[in-house]
Amino acid sequence: MSVSMTGSGEIATPVESSKSAMTWGPIFGGAAAAIGVTLILLLLGSGLGLTMVSPWSGQSSSLGTLGVAAAIWLVLVQWLSSALGGYITGRLRTKWAAVHTDEVFFRDTAHGFISWALATVFVAGFLASSLTSLAGAGAQAVGSAAQAVGSTATVAGAAAASPATAPVDLSTSYFTDALLRPGQVREAATSNDAAATSEVSRILLKGAAEGQIPDDDKAYLASIVSARTGLSEADARTRVDTVLKRIDDAKVAAQKAADEARKAASTTALLGSLSLLIGAFIASAAAALGGSQRDEEEDLLVRPRV
Repeated sequence: MSVSMTGSGEIATPVESSKSAMTWGPIFGGAAAAIGVTLILLLLGSGLGLTMVSPWSGQSSSLGTLGVAAAIWLVLVQWLSSALGGYITGRLRTKWAAVHTDEVFFRDTAHGFISWALATVFVAGFLASSLTSLAGAGAQAVGSAAQAVGSTATVAGAAAASPATAPVDLSTSYFTDALLRPGQVREAATSNDAAATSEVSRILLKGAAEGQIPDDDKAYLASIVSARTGLSEADARTRVDTVLKRIDDAKVAAQKAADEARKAASTTALLGSLSLLIGAFIASAAAALGGSQRDEEEDLLVRPRV
């Protein structure tokens, strides 16, 4: 505390308020109002979004339309809830006496910002919990599918082995098959269907893991297909190329879907961050507006003269 002395010898000390500049009651009140409005609008948006989705072909909106509509709705939810929460915070705060106008404006905007931050943290935690539950269910489903695929691959790899033989590594089985490929492919393929099927599965799995299938493996696959189906070597090679092309197309489609999901996630993150920044500004401005309306009228206390 600085103390100064006037010209007449009097000591002047600054006036300091014993009350804190932070009033938590209006902050919590505005945050609660913003949270309630957010949840109501989110439920309303979910209901409207479900009306745009249909299990029947041709009767549902496209994924792009649904994504844009969801993003726009989330932005509106953020702005509306921020405006309401900030305004309530500014109007409910008690008026400070003997405080400069600029300081009152700053405190109102700070109260609105803090109210917005509390509401945002709560809603983010709620949404994160919901998304975690959904992600857990999805991960469980994906894990079951992966387990099924793994079991299928294991069965395919061990089909030619005896029941007492333990499954071996896929790469080892592939190279073992390459070493033991018979010279008479047609006789071997027709005499042991299970062995031929498992060997074809291992070749396809190896090619999927490496991204390509060597020419000698393609020729061997064509020989097995010709022996099993009765097709000529040329027709069998054409069938092998067609199936391999379908596999490559499926991989390209999966990569394209992953890239689209990445772009959508990036756009959503950027739009969400921009919406939060604007929401913080709206909450602060709304709190300042509420504070100015609160201070428009002054209550005068009339005392009789002594």
